[in-house]
Amino acid sequence: MALANPTVAPKNASASQPDSATGVLVLADGTVLWGVGYGASGAGVGEICFNTAMTGYQEILTDPSYAGQIITFTFPHIGNVGANPEDMERDKRAAIGCVTRELPTAPSNFRSVQTLPEWMAAQGLIGLAGIDTRALTRRIRDGGAPTGVVAHSPEGKFDLDKLLMLAQGWPGLEGMDLAKTVTRERQSAWDAGIWHLGSGYDVSEHKRAADAAPHVVAVDYGAKDNIFRNLVKAGARVTVVPAKTSLEEIVALRPAGVFLSNGPGDPAATGEYAVPVIKGLLERNVPIFGICLGHQLLALAAGAKTVKMHQGHRGANHPVQRVGGDFADGIVEITSMNHGFAVDASTLPGGVVETHKSLFDGSNCGIAITGKNAFSVQYHPEASPGPQDSFYLFEKFVGGLR
Repeated sequence: MALANPTVAPKNASASQPDSATGVLVLADGTVLWGVGYGASGAGVGEICFNTAMTGYQEILTDPSYAGQIITFTFPHIGNVGANPEDMERDKRAAIGCVTRELPTAPSNFRSVQTLPEWMAAQGLIGLAGIDTRALTRRIRDGGAPTGVVAHSPEGKFDLDKLLMLAQGWPGLEGMDLAKTVTRERQSAWDAGIWHLGSGYDVSEHKRAADAAPHVVAVDYGAKDNIFRNLVKAGARVTVVPAKTSLEEIVALRPAGVFLSNGPGDPAATGEYAVPVIKGLLERNVPIFGICLGHQLLALAAGAKTVKMHQGHRGANHPVQRVGGDFADGIVEITSMNHGFAVDASTLPGGVVETHKSLFDGSNCGIAITGKNAFSVQYHPEASPGPQDSFYLFEKFVGGLR
């Protein structure tokens, strides 16, 4: 397939549309990228980011942390192992859609039950292929993550003026609380058990250990299901509660520890209701473990600040070094990341130790609060399909509750 070249849309750009184009990406600055659409039809607006992972595309597209985002995959061959219901991180899509260099090919994998375009169509995800993803990635890297609209019309009919207005009218993720839009609506016990290749979920294995296991209350700001599987694997019994659950409701569940999940949006916006709860838990000396957005919220509760990143960190190849506190051994972990905001390490107050640091740009990737059993990391130790360098964090947290 010929790659589409970026063009700046004139007031009426219909004449510049290639005959074969059934998809388009329109940026807020007027840039138009023509390609071939797949998956769901329609149009969706959001922040355009890039992800460097070579696999795990289905997990990425259903990760609630990607709410409000259009994902550019830098790896050219996306979709070649198809799709299946077991690899979803939630029961529905989270991202707006994706941009790929090549159209997904026919899948070759014994676990595949659908092609990626079929699955995306059922999930309402819009795909766009034929784009020079290297050029788009460089644009995001150099200029920051832009706002844009991805659209797919099998008939090739697009109203570019309307799409441009949609892109320019989107407010952006800064100041946006998206956790409340992706959280579970009600409290529930996590009883799905541990997943095994070839046999699915072993619920009996979970139930055998549940009665004697320490009780972890997990606050869902947009959690990936694999987090709960890893908590269970580490020996915990898990109750999941919605993002806006009050301090009194959490304490009434008598948790041995509280887990703060990943999630989308601006941590300062979510922090308006989350931070007072976390402060209350810290005052009661309740053990806390946070991931991604949960990490940022713990830092805010401790008195630090967060910042919007230029391009964000998204991929499965991010090196992180352990640099402080109980983690001051200098070991480097290869991690999976997905975040567009970060904790500003220069604002960490006394009594808060930086424990992990990105080797890509030096940004903060972990903290621990002195005198409290409370720590968090910016990356995803539960990453599926991987890497799996960081499971020890679940063992540390759950082991400290016994």
